[in-house]
Amino acid sequence: MISFDTLKAEVAEGRIDTVLVCLVDMQGRLMGKRFHAAHFVETAWAETHCRNYLLATDLEMDTPSGYAAASWEKGYGDYVMRPDLATLRRLPWLEGTATVLCDVLDHHDHAPVPHSPREVLKAQIARAEAMGLAPVMATELEFFLFEQSHDTIRKGGFRDLVPLSGHNADYSILQTTRDEHVMRPVRNHLRAAGVPVENSKGEAETGQAELNIRYSDALTCADNHTVAKHAVKEIADSRGVAASFLPKWHADKVGSAAHIHQSLFREGTNAFHDAGAAHGMSQVMRHYLAGLIAYAPDMMVFLAPYVNSYKRFSPGTFAPTKTAWSVDNRTAGYRPVGEGSAGVRVECRIPGSDVNPYLACAAQPAAGLTGIEEMRELPAPVSGDIYGMEAVADVPRSLREATDRLRGSAMLRAAMGDRVVEHYTRAAEIEQEAFDRAVTDREIARRFERS
Repeated sequence: MISFDTLKAEVAEGRIDTVLVCLVDMQGRLMGKRFHAAHFVETAWAETHCRNYLLATDLEMDTPSGYAAASWEKGYGDYVMRPDLATLRRLPWLEGTATVLCDVLDHHDHAPVPHSPREVLKAQIARAEAMGLAPVMATELEFFLFEQSHDTIRKGGFRDLVPLSGHNADYSILQTTRDEHVMRPVRNHLRAAGVPVENSKGEAETGQAELNIRYSDALTCADNHTVAKHAVKEIADSRGVAASFLPKWHADKVGSAAHIHQSLFREGTNAFHDAGAAHGMSQVMRHYLAGLIAYAPDMMVFLAPYVNSYKRFSPGTFAPTKTAWSVDNRTAGYRPVGEGSAGVRVECRIPGSDVNPYLACAAQPAAGLTGIEEMRELPAPVSGDIYGMEAVADVPRSLREATDRLRGSAMLRAAMGDRVVEHYTRAAEIEQEAFDRAVTDREIARRFERS
């Protein structure tokens, strides 16, 4: 990370000539402008502008109808992008380049745009702070590496995909040595960019990798996740390979997750820890975890935002299908980690690798803090293989089901506001509508002759 004064000095000395001024869109991508660094330090550091459809579009950058915030009827006006100078950092994998993340404001009154992903998370952080608490989080990034570049794969119709490794790479040092031409620069460049990478490892499938970043406050956690995901794609591409965060790229392969570790701190101390309680879990942690479990279906769209997201939830793949909690059991949706220690925390194992980290990290305290407010009682932990337990509630198993839960969630409407819930409900509807219009290869192959 660098200060604004450091940036000005490096621009004057010619070491930095480009500043990427970025907002985070609904899909968790960096969108924005490349500024000449001299202009940025002179004037653009205060604000710049963007079209407001950036927070009312889909993965294809289409302009679907149904959003209250932006539409053809409203003329698709501007938003203000205000750089958060605390997020300034060099991007060492791009020559002479720095970047800054922006908050998104209304063009007319400069009020924060409530459905901007960063603002959604900030609102839950403020809610926790009003209770004397501070959310602390970390995310895991799982992804696949494939032979050939994104451009080559796209031109080939995304067919005949070949993972970079030929066998399950879970914890394999031999296999991950073969990936080091990608993963070593990922680790080192991200560290140099102020993202505190702890380690990378092979994951439980051919060509799959995981990147782990040190815990931090919730907003920094989401910022780090976003920069890291962007870096993995750019660095892999520069090495002639493709990195994909698609949760389920093949029916016979394990999917990719983005587990969220979380706790609440009070005056610098982990409020989840009680050395004298069972599993070291304080009453605050128990109420919080009870809220996560009770409201898991309500926030599912924020943890699994696309049709493909739900293909990952399959028994025997380490992806949870139930909302229960369990101690040291990876078949559960939630599990305490660091049991009995001062670092005890909750791991949410539901999210896939396609999440927007700001929305996912906001949904967790939205539910957990509600559990504290309601003083919810935590049910007993479940043990054994949870996949086949009919008495344990399932997570929503389709985007359509999850959208219905989001639309009707009184908890999320109270925690996030009607405008946010309605905006992301519409985003989920658009994703479902696009899929419903599609004719898949499987439909043709299965029924072309035999119908």
